[in-house]
Amino acid sequence: MKYCPYRPLRRPQAVPGGTRQIIYYFVLSISMLRGTDVARAAGIVTGGGVIAYPTETVYGIGSLATDVRAIRRVFSLKRRPETQPLSIAVSGIGMLKEVARVEREDFIRRFLPGPVTVILEKKDVLPDALTAGSAYVGIRYPDHPVALALIAMTGPIVSTSANLHGEPDPVSADEVTVDVDYLLDGGRSRYAGPSTIVDLHAYRIVRKGVMYDEVYRYMHG
Repeated sequence: MKYCPYRPLRRPQAVPGGTRQIIYYFVLSISMLRGTDVARAAGIVTGGGVIAYPTETVYGIGSLATDVRAIRRVFSLKRRPETQPLSIAVSGIGMLKEVARVEREDFIRRFLPGPVTVILEKKDVLPDALTAGSAYVGIRYPDHPVALALIAMTGPIVSTSANLHGEPDPVSADEVTVDVDYLLDGGRSRYAGPSTIVDLHAYRIVRKGVMYDEVYRYMHG
């Protein structure tokens, strides 16, 4: 089994004696990203950890979407204000219906899985810490085999870009700037840009992103 070169995911840390060391993690290349590696990442997530993972848009940070402690850690790692809600990711329409009240199912089935985030009314299974007290939550159903395999093992996970708040979105593993517990390297993201966000309750586009033109035509055609 071949590994890609080591690279630091943490800054140098002081150790007894006044010396400094760099803690390294080894990350498997995309050719090695098979069940074992996704299972390892899933185990970290279900154990309360935080990982970075690939999607077709940008790299995301993942923790259990129902674990308040892990959610707060995501906010801290990103240096993101807890007044700004986080989205989640699911691996199927059935899982989506477990966490949200579905509206405009025709739209959902037209664009998901894919690079579109839909905003729906959340169910009580999702904590208020995730949505900053809002009754609504952004949901992604990514079109990426690694992300889907991961979420199928863990259940719904947090979906927010794997960068410090305000920095550019990472579209490759090398661009991930958040100090996570484990990173799944899936190569460069297919679209290399953020998802389009659609509020399905108000039926309006909240953010222009990947596939915006198609979404707009569908909504206004």
